[in-house]
Amino acid sequence: MILPIIAYGDPVLRRKATDITKAYPKLKELLVNMWETMYNANGVGLAAPQIGLPIRVFLVDTTPFSEDEDLSDEEQKALNGFKKVFINAKIEEESGEDWPFNEGCLSIPDIREDVNRKDTIKITYLDESFKSHTETYNGLLARVIQHEYDHIEGILFTDKLSSLKKRLLKNRLDKISKGKINIDYKMRFPNIKKAR
Repeated sequence: MILPIIAYGDPVLRRKATDITKAYPKLKELLVNMWETMYNANGVGLAAPQIGLPIRVFLVDTTPFSEDEDLSDEEQKALNGFKKVFINAKIEEESGEDWPFNEGCLSIPDIREDVNRKDTIKITYLDESFKSHTETYNGLLARVIQHEYDHIEGILFTDKLSSLKKRLLKNRLDKISKGKINIDYKMRFPNIKKAR
C-alpha cells in the first residue's frame, strides 16, 4: 500500500526515533508498504519518520544511481542492486574527506542543495530478519545511508546548509509545509489550512 509521505514542517521529522524489537506489529507489511511508497515517489531511500512513524527503520535501493555516467565502473557496480533494510542502525564512525553532493528529499520536494558529508561510514544495524551486521560503506552508498540515518536522528539535509542558504530557502520550505507545491506522489502536509 502506498502511504503518504510526511512533508517538511511536521514534528515527527524532528523526533529522534526509537529502537524496535522483533515483536513490532506487522513489520513485514510495513516494510512492503515502505518499498512501495519509495518506488512510487522515485526515491532511493525512505525512513519510517517520513511516513509518520518515529521508529529506527529505513531502507535504501541505490540502483537508479548505478546508471550515472559520471561514476566509475566500480561505483556503478557497487550501487547496482544495492537494496537493504536498516533497523536500529547506529553509525559507529564517519571518516575520510568531506565532499559535496547535490541532495534532495521526498519530504522536501523540489529543493536540492549541495551537502557536505564524510566519505566513509561504519554502521551497525539489524536486517529484516533481526540479524546483526557491522559494515563499512563509502562514496555514494555511504551518503544515501547517512541521509536516511539522519531521518531517524531527527535531522534533515537542510539542517546541514549554511545559515544564509537556510534563510534563502525559508519561504520555499514554508510553502512545502502548507502544501503549496505540485508533486506526483501522495503527501501529508502539517500546515495545510483546513477548509471551514
